Amino acid sequence: MSESLSCSQPVIIVSGLPRSGTSLMMQMLQAGGLEILSDDNRQADSDNPKGYLEYEPVKALRRDNSWLQTAHGKAVKVISSLLPYLHPDLTYQIIFMKRPLAEVISSQKKMLERLGQREDPGSFATFEKMLARQEAQTERWLQDQNNMTVLTVPYRDTVRHPEDTTLAVSRFLDRPLDLAAMCHVVDPNLYRNVAK
Repeated sequence: MSESLSCSQPVIIVSGLPRSGTSLMMQMLQAGGLEILSDDNRQADSDNPKGYLEYEPVKALRRDNSWLQTAHGKAVKVISSLLPYLHPDLTYQIIFMKRPLAEVISSQKKMLERLGQREDPGSFATFEKMLARQEAQTERWLQDQNNMTVLTVPYRDTVRHPEDTTLAVSRFLDRPLDLAAMCHVVDPNLYRNVAK
């Protein structure tokens, strides 16, 4: 691919709340043949045995977003609260992962327990309200951004019907991807915090 063509492509952002399926989507995009930005600073663990595929510079996005100018055509995971700090002069394709808040909270709780941290049950109720407010604010903000297109992807549907999600993602990104390889990444056994 020529450099000029690469620079004309949007930056692909995989976003959502913590524990909403962003790592799974990054794994799928990588398997599909898309170049991703990630490093090995956060290793795979029992909470995410296939890896987080995070990129350290994202954590400092508030202070420095200049590196995004070299990310055309690549995918990078950016937590939803950091989306407003994306470089304003670039175009983006946002894959926004949605998961029931009860599942997000349950997953967060089990991760904290594994790390030996105990939280007051009341704090999770407060946390859930905060996440709901944050998610709603982010979705309203995204609607007002002229340099961004957004595909909302339900995590639950992705696990249960990966073929539909991979096809939707391929069409949204408007590029050929290995859909079979993307589907193969999805392991229903890792969907361990299911809200009824």
